[in-house]
Amino acid sequence: MADSELLQKWNRRHAEAESRGQVAAVLEQNIHLATPGCYALDLACGRGANALFMAQQGLKVSAWDLSPVAIERLREGAREACVTIDSAVRDVILSPPERASYDLILVSFFLHRPLAPAISRALKPGGLLYYQTYSRAAVGSEGPSSAEFRLDDNELLALFPDLRVRVYREERLLGDTSRGWRDMAMLVAERIAV
Repeated sequence: MADSELLQKWNRRHAEAESRGQVAAVLEQNIHLATPGCYALDLACGRGANALFMAQQGLKVSAWDLSPVAIERLREGAREACVTIDSAVRDVILSPPERASYDLILVSFFLHRPLAPAISRALKPGGLLYYQTYSRAAVGSEGPSSAEFRLDDNELLALFPDLRVRVYREERLLGDTSRGWRDMAMLVAERIAV
């Protein structure tokens, strides 16, 4: 898909969406691990549910997305919630975050494997990566249809080998698949100061 087609696709999706989306479970369940007031980046932020949640928790938040429509929806949400978010239209693949620039980086439902080393390097010592996206082993049909945008078994762990795992969850197809947390993997990992 050409870049302009991709942009049109995401602009259309964000314009048609009724809500700002849901806060990622990895963030909601583990926000207590973040240092209050830290500098956080919501990478490929979409309409901004996660960025808004972090700002409401007192974090200093930047949020980037390829889609101008998504960023405008986020800005509307920030005004309504009376929070400050440094939001920008930015192609995170062409312009990843700078080295050692954030205390927390959140990636939710975005997967571009070659970007993993840059994401890891962008964490300050002691910084946390919160990551959640779809896995290939799925019970339901939600998420991307292409395996290219889904994680293989334990792949999320392998993408960030230089970080220390603090939280990991991936239930796959074990046991009673009508219960539990299915179709995704989540990770919270820390950059250790050397």
